[in-house]
Amino acid sequence: MKKYIIILVSFAVLVFSCKEEKKEVKEEVAEIVKPEVKLYTFDGGTVMVNNLELFSQDTTYQGQTKEFADAFYVITHPKGNLMWDAGLPEMLVGMPEPFTPPPGAFSVSRKDSVINQLKRVGMTPEDIDYIALSHTHFDHSGHANVLKNSTWLVQEAEYTMITSDEIKNSENAGLYEAIKDLTNVKTLNGDHDVFGDGSVIIKSMPGHTPGHQVLYLDLAENGPTLLTGDLYHLYENREHKRVPVFNTDVEQTLKSMDAFETFAKEKNAKVYLQHQKEDFNKMPKAPQYLK
Repeated sequence: MKKYIIILVSFAVLVFSCKEEKKEVKEEVAEIVKPEVKLYTFDGGTVMVNNLELFSQDTTYQGQTKEFADAFYVITHPKGNLMWDAGLPEMLVGMPEPFTPPPGAFSVSRKDSVINQLKRVGMTPEDIDYIALSHTHFDHSGHANVLKNSTWLVQEAEYTMITSDEIKNSENAGLYEAIKDLTNVKTLNGDHDVFGDGSVIIKSMPGHTPGHQVLYLDLAENGPTLLTGDLYHLYENREHKRVPVFNTDVEQTLKSMDAFETFAKEKNAKVYLQHQKEDFNKMPKAPQYLK
């Protein structure tokens, strides 16, 4: 009988212990709170594509034109602030008409500087801890040098390419000039968790350029959110996996597209194409924000 009582007491202690463990686990889960991350969207200019055929490997877009948005973004986090992309060159601000550089494929314009736009959210360039460009094409690096005191988060392959003598001594030297003042450099080799908690992650998606990257945000209300850089310029390009003729590596681009779609599906993420005007128009503009 004593043995039976001992067994019953032991079982009761075990059940009570399990309940306590479960309670502790529940309490731990309840304490997990997402950091307050805000996504501010700014206007980095407008690109009128005069020859849309450049955005496919075939003649799908022959004879077509299209207006692209050109946004840049600020992501605020309790541990710091990140600027994503840098719009078109600020030399365009104040020009009465869009500028069309030879050979005439694009006409570009920009209405306001980064300093003026940051004032809307009570910031200056000194408040930006990090700058990350999806890539170093002219429509994404426009005001990058203004952020010279920020840490530049860049894929090593992109940094090697843009700082090479081949670029510096070519007709594309302006691409290097646009980022030459960014001397606080942190080179990346793959994905990078900016603040170490999974809420702001730079994801390597090469192909458009050697070190092209996209941005993943885990927002408290909007949920998982992806900014595509130039992985896709158009909804149709995403649907049909069309690759621009000026991408550095078609095969690499297609692999990145597959990886992106797998990740987006896994996270059930909202995807925003940065050049697609409809997606730009969906975003609240600073001082409003997504959270």
